[in-house]
Amino acid sequence: MEQKLLLDAQWYDYIPIVIYFTFVVGVGFVMKARARSSNEFLTGGRSLPAWVTGIAFVSANLGAVEIMGMSANGAQYGMPTFHYFWVGAVPAMIFLGLVMMPFYYGSKVRSVPEFMFKRYGTTAHLINSLSFALAQLLIAGINLFLLGKIINWLLGWPLWVALVVAAVIVFTYISVGGLAAAIYNEVLQFFVIVAALLPLTLIGLHRVGGWSGLKAQMTENAVAVGADPALQLNSWPGQLLSGFDSPTMSVIGIVFGLGFVLSFGYWTTNFVEVQRAMASDSISAAQKTPIIGTFVKMFVPFLVIIPGMVAGVLVSEVAEAKSSGASFEYNNAILFLMRDTLPDGLLGLAITGLLASFMAGMAANISAFNTVFTVDIYERYLRPGQTDEKYLRIGKMSTLAASVIAIFTALIASQYNNLMDYLQQLFSMFNAPLFATFIVGMFWKKATPAAGWLGLASGTLAALAVNVLLWTHVISLPGQGGAFLAASTAFVVDVAVTILVSQFTEAKPEAELRGFVYSLTPKSERSDPQLHQLPVWRRPVPLGIASAVLVLTLNVVFR
Repeated sequence: MEQKLLLDAQWYDYIPIVIYFTFVVGVGFVMKARARSSNEFLTGGRSLPAWVTGIAFVSANLGAVEIMGMSANGAQYGMPTFHYFWVGAVPAMIFLGLVMMPFYYGSKVRSVPEFMFKRYGTTAHLINSLSFALAQLLIAGINLFLLGKIINWLLGWPLWVALVVAAVIVFTYISVGGLAAAIYNEVLQFFVIVAALLPLTLIGLHRVGGWSGLKAQMTENAVAVGADPALQLNSWPGQLLSGFDSPTMSVIGIVFGLGFVLSFGYWTTNFVEVQRAMASDSISAAQKTPIIGTFVKMFVPFLVIIPGMVAGVLVSEVAEAKSSGASFEYNNAILFLMRDTLPDGLLGLAITGLLASFMAGMAANISAFNTVFTVDIYERYLRPGQTDEKYLRIGKMSTLAASVIAIFTALIASQYNNLMDYLQQLFSMFNAPLFATFIVGMFWKKATPAAGWLGLASGTLAALAVNVLLWTHVISLPGQGGAFLAASTAFVVDVAVTILVSQFTEAKPEAELRGFVYSLTPKSERSDPQLHQLPVWRRPVPLGIASAVLVLTLNVVFR
């Protein structure tokens, strides 16, 4: 089905868009004074409060894939999509805050690959740096593609012109204000996104008769085509999402493949998010950053998945595609819903929210890329021992390079009908094996440098091999079960190779592992000395417990 969609905005719909772009660029110039050195430009000077980094932590992830991809999943799969948040995000975010952030922050590393260098040595560090840099360029392309697409539909500009304009705007405020500008803009973008999506959710639900009316219409549509409505209206066992016919295998795939390997691999080792926490002003603030983020994250499904579900019954194009099984670009579901439901005046706000989300995601990818390229590739391997001014200049030049390359990787993203399929494939190859290498090295002091890089390389190749089998249809799994399988394979292979190689190679001296291995790091080095001065409700552990209880409750209520 050929899809041509031009959002019919009136002149007044452009007002919030112009105001938003003015603020975004303005924040970059306001933060310019805090980006005069390479450290300030790349790390924000480790001076930001937990509430700022906590919101930025979520906002950095609330990009194109979160808005378009999750609404696409909601339209296509229904309630099982909730697992991406309540199983595939919150538990790993709590673990990151309570267990891993003290190591990241206490070691004073500037990036996740730098942590790999100090734990495993040069080869593992180089593999991680290069793979992470490549991943960020590919994911930035996803956000830029959708950002350009909105401009294309709104103004009728050719897509390549829209891509260039969008890339220039993001480049401007990052190159001027550095990481601090990106983070403060992410806080602004978060509130803009909520203001845009909440009316869409409420109006959409009202149009279908509320939550009960939505379930009734989804049931009617499913029965009409001979499908089981429970597959979309119950989050467990989630066969539509996992691709497994067996309920037991589906639960195992979701819990292990998504909830453990992909989720922990993404949230605990992905420098895009970890970088926000590392910009905090203390260890406890760094710990609280992802935990504060969980309270926001667990309610995001109501703003992105439910509109997708509403679009599945309310928007004729989406409903027809679901009933006929025809090829359809589900990424557009939320845009069709905006077209059909939003009254005059609200369309501009909704478009602004989408632009904000795509820019937040792209900016997060590019700010992480420029740090890793400058610190972990250029400074360590290409030109060590240069002046701070030189590294600051390289940081800005790498920002420009990433913005340009993202224009081309955006064309790759344009080939996918559901961007979550694409993203999960990337995560299975880049994040899942890295998590295995990290977790073994952090809790097992005998893991050797040779084992670290061989395990990482083997896990990555194993995931690539599974994905090749999926791409060539040797293995066929509908939904996103293929990515779960690739990630699980990568994790198991990585751990097995790491353990095996460690038996025959030499480990680092224990003195060099202090601060990087749990059992060798004194508690005083992984805890905040001022923690006792904070009230109980502002401490990481009680916040983590409260978050865990709340997400378990949501899983039970919406099972």
